[in-house]
Amino acid sequence: MAEADGAEDRKPQSDEAHSAFTPPPGMEPEALDEDQPTSEFARPAGAEPVQPEPEGSAFATPATYSAAHSPPAYTPGQDFPLAQLKESPWQDRMRTMLRMPVDVRPVPDLVQRPTEAGPAVGRVLDLTLRIGELLLAGGEGAEDVEAAMFAVTRSYGLDRCEPTVTFTLLSITHQPSLVDHPVSANRTVRRRGTDYNRLSAVYQLVDDISAPEIDISLEEAYRRLAEIRRNRHPYPGWMLTAAAGLLAGAASTLVGGGVLVFIAAALGAVLGDRLAWLCAGRGLPEFYQFVVAAMPPAAIGVALNMTGIDVKASAVITGGLFALLPGRALVAAVQDGLTGFYITASARLLEVMYLFIGIIMGVLVVLYVGLQFDASPRPEEVLEIQQRPLIQIAASMVLVFTFAILLQQERSTVLIVTLNGGVAWVTFGALHYAGEIPPVPSTAIAAGLVGLFGQLFSRYRFASALPYTTAAIGPLLPGSATYYGLLLIAENRLNEGLGSLVNAAAIALAIAIGVNLGSETSRLFMRIPGAASAAKRRAAKRTRGF
Repeated sequence: MAEADGAEDRKPQSDEAHSAFTPPPGMEPEALDEDQPTSEFARPAGAEPVQPEPEGSAFATPATYSAAHSPPAYTPGQDFPLAQLKESPWQDRMRTMLRMPVDVRPVPDLVQRPTEAGPAVGRVLDLTLRIGELLLAGGEGAEDVEAAMFAVTRSYGLDRCEPTVTFTLLSITHQPSLVDHPVSANRTVRRRGTDYNRLSAVYQLVDDISAPEIDISLEEAYRRLAEIRRNRHPYPGWMLTAAAGLLAGAASTLVGGGVLVFIAAALGAVLGDRLAWLCAGRGLPEFYQFVVAAMPPAAIGVALNMTGIDVKASAVITGGLFALLPGRALVAAVQDGLTGFYITASARLLEVMYLFIGIIMGVLVVLYVGLQFDASPRPEEVLEIQQRPLIQIAASMVLVFTFAILLQQERSTVLIVTLNGGVAWVTFGALHYAGEIPPVPSTAIAAGLVGLFGQLFSRYRFASALPYTTAAIGPLLPGSATYYGLLLIAENRLNEGLGSLVNAAAIALAIAIGVNLGSETSRLFMRIPGAASAAKRRAAKRTRGF
């Protein structure tokens, strides 16, 4: 019985008990030859350490690893804090993790319950790309699109996912483990449109997917995404055309126009909008649409100047320019550049340049024709803006209100962005007209308030900041400086005209940088995930070129 027990003890309990290097029973191990190579890390015989090796040494005996007794997180030596991300909105959580090195990102929280077979990798990646496509096509910044894509994949339990966003291409790669083959997918954005109502709906979908208290399966997410794609615009086409006319009329009042100028600017903007829609229906590129849309306001302004009526005809053309200047694309371009997405920023800036050149060509053609018919525009009239504070504040708010309608915003956000735009114009007027501060710093400060309040509003609503900032910068756009430069170029005063256009570009960049700086400033007062203070917040991409 004792022999049986001894044999049972010597018997391996499983296949894992056999080592591939253990000699079979009955065979003695061969003695090592002196010439046989040994490991260069092996300790020589007789060289025992005087004291135990410190923890972490290459010669120390490794401790048995247990998941139950594992450390809470790995903190490297570059002062990266432990990631405690659950108490912040998903935008800030995902942006923080995107800016972290891969080796310190926390394990994703499985928010949505997968099936018994695990998460469907292909469908999750496809859903993520479709959501990113709608956000990028709607004008969202590249970093925010990546954050939304990252939130979707982590909510469905996919670790080691890397989204990449450029101007027209989205891609995402998932590697299940270090030994498995990666799975990649991409999607091309071929059409872009302005619909902030759809943008808000996509943000709401991502917020619901990221919320642990809401159960959204992949089928439910696909169904909601299909409804968002089929969703009709909140405003009919005739209302958009009327809004374009009111925007131009309000902008002409902002720069000193009267009632007749308001009507003429509104009529020119309506005609330009209809011609642009006609060109779009014929398949002409957007560049030619801007050329055609800029002609009717310029033609009406030149016609009023030729009639000799005592009105500020230049305000008609300036109002039409306000309705066409691509402020939304410019803000997105500068935001991408400041956050490290240089390829996307370059492509957006190139798009802005082409649209701006289209506007210049449309206006210059009309001005040259008017000069051939002995039109006598006065360039100095453009800069003679009469100060009417109450009327200008009301006009700026009407401009922002109509701009919000053109951007297809939700009705619940129109009032808030209108108030934000009114505050921006009051700030600009107080600094520039009352304080006699140059227009570029005055515009930057006013745009900074727009970005600050817009970011706070968006965090309160857990939505995108674009509906709260884009329309609010409308009164700050450099319509007067642009028209003044074009008029000087038409009169063959090339150097002065180019200088005015450069001034207009500086004002436009001040708007974009101010909005971005205001948004970043608002985050300094928020609870930053994973940091004890705002001073430890990591910057995007590289810092100081290293």
